[in-house]
Amino acid sequence: MSYIAPIKDMVFNMEHLAGLEQVAQIPAFEDMGVETAQAVLEECAKLNESVLVPLNWEGDKNPSFFKDGHVTTTPGFKEAYQQYCEGGWQSLQHPAEFGGQGLPKTIGAACGEMLNSANMSFALCPMLTDGAIEALLTAGSDDLKATYLEKLISGEWTGTMNLTEPQAGSDLAAVRTRAEPLPDGTYKVFGTKIFITYGEHDMAENIVHLVLARVQGAPEGVKGISLFVVPKFMVNKDGSLGARNDVHCVSIEHKMGIKASPTAVLQYGDHGGAIGFLVGEENRGLEYMFIMMNAARYAVGVQGISIAERAYQKAVTFSRDRVQSRPVDGSMKTSAPIIHHPDVRRMLMTMRAYTEGCRAMATVAAAAYDASHHHPDADTRKDNLAFYEFLVPLVKGFSTEMSLEVTSLGVQVHGGMGFIEETGAAQYYRDAKILTIYEGTTAIQANDLIGRKTGRDGGQTAKGIAAQIANTEADLLKSGSANAKAMAARLKAAREAFLNVVDFVVAGAKASPNAVFAGSVPYLMLTGNLVAGWQMARALLVAEAELAKGNEAVFMQSKITTARFYADHILTKVPGMRDSIVDGADSVTELALDAF
Repeated sequence: MSYIAPIKDMVFNMEHLAGLEQVAQIPAFEDMGVETAQAVLEECAKLNESVLVPLNWEGDKNPSFFKDGHVTTTPGFKEAYQQYCEGGWQSLQHPAEFGGQGLPKTIGAACGEMLNSANMSFALCPMLTDGAIEALLTAGSDDLKATYLEKLISGEWTGTMNLTEPQAGSDLAAVRTRAEPLPDGTYKVFGTKIFITYGEHDMAENIVHLVLARVQGAPEGVKGISLFVVPKFMVNKDGSLGARNDVHCVSIEHKMGIKASPTAVLQYGDHGGAIGFLVGEENRGLEYMFIMMNAARYAVGVQGISIAERAYQKAVTFSRDRVQSRPVDGSMKTSAPIIHHPDVRRMLMTMRAYTEGCRAMATVAAAAYDASHHHPDADTRKDNLAFYEFLVPLVKGFSTEMSLEVTSLGVQVHGGMGFIEETGAAQYYRDAKILTIYEGTTAIQANDLIGRKTGRDGGQTAKGIAAQIANTEADLLKSGSANAKAMAARLKAAREAFLNVVDFVVAGAKASPNAVFAGSVPYLMLTGNLVAGWQMARALLVAEAELAKGNEAVFMQSKITTARFYADHILTKVPGMRDSIVDGADSVTELALDAF
């Protein structure tokens, strides 16, 4: 088996770090505690390990293809998608009133990780549908909800997000797709959208496009953008499908990775205008699209964790089988499996520690999301929302950047065989690269972290998190173990460095914006490292307590060792990053432009 779902680690995070039993006390999530999570994850693992894992390599070799206006997906994808929908997996964390199962994100995110580890190209289709569902739940009219939600939640129809245009990448102020109002309240949509994931495919009978466009006479810039539902097929009053709408795929991209996922160029209105339905109010489209965007950003961060886990498991398996050279300590007189060599173990530990740290951070963020949306107490909702929103750019930015390092190490562990496509290690590296780009590049996540999440409240949310980290340091010192003391020292140094940078960001955001933004991505990486390390510190304390009770000795000892490695080898990077941010801004911008 090339992938085994890490259910034990997922449940550990939910139970001990994310407080799933507290989430299960929220009225919306009654009885959805650890026992439910265990059962759901075990069922999810069966589908992913048996059906989707075997299709991952197949999708890389035989990607989706475009011919005569139609996209045909990788052999086996259509049948796998039917099994996915029949199992109820698309509906997992959506409201029961529209046919969903209403599970918390805390559980749903773990299922999303499994799906992406098994087959990231496949997983992108349901991921985009989730985003469309979120947007319609939040801003859609009752008619739009009645028409589209049940079919999207069942997976019978899929959803897309249409932002990017040939001249407008991340700068959505430059969107030119236009919408002309019609007397019946609908709109005709004209324009070209690019990079549309699963914008055309053969896995579902209808595709519901959520499209940013500019209504005639709207203000310039982002304030004049509206959001529209534009279905591939029109929907009749009785819910059956009607005529084909005027939206057509004209090509799909040829990519370095995620090859089985069709990335479409869509043309709207070449034959008189595509019929679109306004979501919410005119000129508030960007606000609504950010609902999809934030859901997708979190999900992409989980993709980073997913691909890192897959690469780690692959590297461990190879390192147990590959025999080369005698151990340097003389413990074996013949050539040994390479897992005996210290540098290979360093690489494997780096892969493991990064992946576990980011998984813990994402799980804690998911629990905060659940509380922020469903807890009965308004202040609790508000506090959890601030915490979740602060973590979203970290989950997206740090987890995806770390996936590049982890998948690169996976190739390195394989040595020359890693550079050969047939081993499969290279696919994870290629697939991972897009994660730092789509749904907002790492720099865009970093700008969000600086502007909206740190600067806007004068660093109060950031400092509140630092105060929680200081409490964990105190708990580590109370523990008294050598591992806990070492972790406390590393965590304290990282927290103090973080606070230095927060002060630098708050003081300089308006006075010296170039200096602050020159260090924006390093600030994101520093903060993600700290928050993931904080979760590893909390995990260490839990594991020590469980070990003392005699529970799961091998697992708990492994958790302690991995946390200690994180402290010694990853958290130690934070003070140096602080120095480069606070003291190194001038050298970023000093070189004359014509000298590059």
